[in-house]
Amino acid sequence: MFLKELSLFQFKNYRDANIQLHQGVNCFAGNNGSGKTNLLDAIYYLSMTKSYLQQSDIQNILHAQPQAMIKGVFQHLDEEKEILCLLRREQKKVVKLNQTEYEKLSDHIGLMPVVMLSPMDHELITGGSEVRRKFIDSIISQCDAAYLQHLIQYNKVLLQRNALLKLHSRQGVIDYTIYEIYDTQLDIHGTAIHNKRNDFFGIFNELFLQACHYIAPETEAVAITYQSTIGNQSIKELLERNFKKDLALEYTHAGIHKDDWDFTINNYSVKKFGSQGQQKTFLVALKLAQYQYIQLMKNIQPILMLDDIYDKLDDTRLGKLMQMVSEHKFGQIFITDTNIKRIENIFLEMGEPLRKFHVSNGEVEMLK
Repeated sequence: MFLKELSLFQFKNYRDANIQLHQGVNCFAGNNGSGKTNLLDAIYYLSMTKSYLQQSDIQNILHAQPQAMIKGVFQHLDEEKEILCLLRREQKKVVKLNQTEYEKLSDHIGLMPVVMLSPMDHELITGGSEVRRKFIDSIISQCDAAYLQHLIQYNKVLLQRNALLKLHSRQGVIDYTIYEIYDTQLDIHGTAIHNKRNDFFGIFNELFLQACHYIAPETEAVAITYQSTIGNQSIKELLERNFKKDLALEYTHAGIHKDDWDFTINNYSVKKFGSQGQQKTFLVALKLAQYQYIQLMKNIQPILMLDDIYDKLDDTRLGKLMQMVSEHKFGQIFITDTNIKRIENIFLEMGEPLRKFHVSNGEVEMLK
């Protein structure tokens, strides 16, 4: 599966662009701020129906324009698939597959899987638990449609329960019948999510350890530990036991929406004590494990996107990654960098074909 053609209209800093892509390695080169990363974000939209970089779709529409369009033509075996994503200021987002609109955007997730390595990913190490949950959820959701539906329903009920807690806390009147309904629903969906995360972790952790030692063989004892407030009790029991505290706080403070993953080297926190090199090893290993997990679960090579590759990788780690590329362990790859020559030299030495593009102020030119 690979992306043959990418078209953008009024998306971010692109007024109108059409790009013919290589099924192997594609490099977008240009100065900082030219729009290289925006191209990768457009590809991410075609896979995940949302931006990798911005929370709001409206922020991705060219200034003063009413809408933006992203279109991609994918080749999978002998079949072409056209995906269109339409962002509108005054109306809901539209995603179409072969000109047929999805009723639910979640039905599209996993059709064209992607893995992205970006300078923003440092938040996986230094950020709060929400960043790591979103990372894990995005991996599982691309492989398991049922998991994604449980996640959507859980978050919907959680939002309703939190709104009710705030209302009852301020009014002093409590309707326990509604909480019984909410807690039952959270238990059903939350248990399914918790069980899947446990199953996922058993496979992912092994892939992560293999990737870690491949990138940096000298790396000491690394570990990822799944941390959950559930324990041996049911989610419903947890909610009932913590109800008074939830009422005082005006939100549900315990549950699978508070799960986290602890990253350690020799039992020390990578976030607090890891060197820059150790943190980079962790990040790259996480992304390689993500790639391998999706490939294993779906039997499809995801699209791999490497944004500002020299910002994220030193020569040693970059060399290891490029060795994997030369062994054809990846499918289609997109790379951004400010220096086309150094990327060109890497692939020239490897004997790997490379399609090069120069990006400048929302214009994309294919180079010979």
